[in-house]
Amino acid sequence: MAETASSSAAGQARQELILTRILGAPRSLVFKAWTDAKHMARWWGPRGFTNPVCELDVHPGGLIRIDMRGPNGTIYPMKGVFHEIVEPERLVFTSTAMEDEHGKPLLEILNTVTFEDYNGLTKLTLHARLVTKDLKMTPQVAAALSGMEQGWSESLYRLADELENSLNSETADREIVITRIIDAPRALVFDAWTKPEHIGNWWGPRGFTTTTHSMDVRPGGEWRFIMHGPDGTDYKNRIVYLEVVEPERLVYNHFGEDCDEEEKFQTTVTFLDRGNTTEVIMRAIFPTAAAREFVAEKHGAIEGGKQTLERLAEFVGSGSVKN
Repeated sequence: MAETASSSAAGQARQELILTRILGAPRSLVFKAWTDAKHMARWWGPRGFTNPVCELDVHPGGLIRIDMRGPNGTIYPMKGVFHEIVEPERLVFTSTAMEDEHGKPLLEILNTVTFEDYNGLTKLTLHARLVTKDLKMTPQVAAALSGMEQGWSESLYRLADELENSLNSETADREIVITRIIDAPRALVFDAWTKPEHIGNWWGPRGFTTTTHSMDVRPGGEWRFIMHGPDGTDYKNRIVYLEVVEPERLVYNHFGEDCDEEEKFQTTVTFLDRGNTTEVIMRAIFPTAAAREFVAEKHGAIEGGKQTLERLAEFVGSGSVKN
């Protein structure tokens, strides 16, 4: 996980906090980690804390209840309410703690969490702001406010661990990921992947050629093409673009004409700027683990994908794609 700077608002260290992190997972998975109780229970709170109770009613007005257990066994109850939910972009919720003898919380925080796509990863920004009226600065409240930045920082580190260890494993058995460094700037690599005059020169494993019938690279647009195998077999294909962010990312569904359900899959291609080179990450996710194995065995998809990126590197390196 890479980390950007974190800061608290000037002069309001006890009342307002802004933290930003780059997390190594797509924002759909990061958003899930904040809205699925079984995942949140594994990362919420500072290191050494557990959450024996974690209940989330994820809709505007829905309640939050988390009982944090400290390393010494002390329980710290936290309640909250969701105010805004925009999947997978934004969450707004209040959190309250430390009730007085009348059941009124001594501390209430308004939390706004935004999830931005960051080259296929996620830029998360947390804005926590004190909203308690008539704040009574008891020793408990003072300690909670002074420790807010440290507590949230540790929670976000635990979130990163959760994403790496748990969430990404949910798709690990049904995905194929192939990565290659291409010796060219990413604008040229992106052009090679999205221009019909280029893509037929390198697409497919060695020995294959490609004929493009139409190519409309925009969300909802299609690429219709035929791959010609070295044995003379033709394979009709159709790609439907879901997301196009030039020159950073492509997301599309890939279909073979009249193909079995096992052969349909979604691919995300990320183009990471590495100076004068480009790291290409091609991640295909299949509906089931069996579907992934079917394509890998029937079509040699893993080796085929590696050879495809090798051909891309050779084509771009030949100087055929110009600025």
